[in-house]
Amino acid sequence: MTPSDDTHGSEELTSGPLTAVTGASGALGARVAKRLTRAGVPVRLLGRDPSRLPRLPGADTAPAAPYGDGEAMRRALAGAHTLFLVSAHESPDRVREHMTAVDAAVAAGVERIVYVSFLGAAPDATFTFARDHWDTEAHIRVSGVRHTFLRDSWYLSGLPAMTGTDGVLRGPAGDGRVAAVAHEDIADAATAVLLPAGDPAADAAHDGETYDLTGPEAFTLAEAAEELSRATGRTITYVPETREEAYASRSRYGAQDWEVAGWVTSYEAIAAGEMAAVSDAVPRLTGRPAKDLATYLREHPNSYRHLLTED
Repeated sequence: MTPSDDTHGSEELTSGPLTAVTGASGALGARVAKRLTRAGVPVRLLGRDPSRLPRLPGADTAPAAPYGDGEAMRRALAGAHTLFLVSAHESPDRVREHMTAVDAAVAAGVERIVYVSFLGAAPDATFTFARDHWDTEAHIRVSGVRHTFLRDSWYLSGLPAMTGTDGVLRGPAGDGRVAAVAHEDIADAATAVLLPAGDPAADAAHDGETYDLTGPEAFTLAEAAEELSRATGRTITYVPETREEAYASRSRYGAQDWEVAGWVTSYEAIAAGEMAAVSDAVPRLTGRPAKDLATYLREHPNSYRHLLTED
């Protein structure tokens, strides 16, 4: 069965170049897919488990296509013009999986890749997972395909999520700053990049560009705790751990060493000043201001519901 044989979202697809959206069951991919279909763009939804993909008018659903399965990815991408590539879940093999997906896209004739990377991606980035993004970007660059990189900052949603029910946000971020960004802003910026402009010159405007997607201000985690306190009505505190304390406090999760290193170094990147950049890319691409933490918390009260009852 070809992907277009199963049009779970609609009876008749819209016309125009096909955009394949990966991670379409996730927080970012689903938002982008919805925005594209609302704009009349024909979309193909990709995921490891097709049963979890949303049903959207104007979208068809590909069979299961894990990034690491090159043949499955090539079949799923057949006929696609653009690939929106959301980075895979963290794993020791993530770079290899990304490379396999990119090679499959090239083999399938995909003309453009828009890749969701990470702010400060570099071979020597403090945040270990940011190095994976750099390696993926490098592979896309040499593939010869048209490309755009969206380097997003920390998610605003991560700040309440990483705060314990004891009201403590802990990590080795020191007094560094982070310009965290909302999923909605990333999705809107990505949609602006992905939407066909109508003529070849305009369609190529984003080729070769790297956009840093951040919130409107950089704040310390102590300031984030203060904002969480205002939203929840209880005292939320930030505890700036040492590296040793950070590894010890996360040992109870039983995660593998590489994963814990990623968690810890994500905070250390803040301490090192690598997350403090504030970019105008979101307002420039979307035509509206990026959301700040206070606005995010006001619009998403469920994000901190676990903090409303003290231990």
